[in-house]
Amino acid sequence: MLYQPKEEKMKQCNQNIQDLIDLSEKLLTLSDQGDIDRNDDSCGVLYGVARDAAYKILSLAQGEKEKHISSEKWD
Repeated sequence: MLYQPKEEKMKQCNQNIQDLIDLSEKLLTLSDQGDIDRNDDSCGVLYGVARDAAYKILSLAQGEKEKHISSEKWD
């Protein structure tokens, strides 16, 4: 394994958190559109579960981002 300076690791760590935020927002959009387009109740359950998971991931990722910002680890 190659040595990576601490700054690069932290930068990638922050990027991963931001990617989770972006992915969660996309999942929310897809869940909303899927709910509009669904043709039966079981699809509604699927989109509801996806929406719930997206909100949970989004909340955790935003909290982690705020921790990094407040500790000056966010770049």
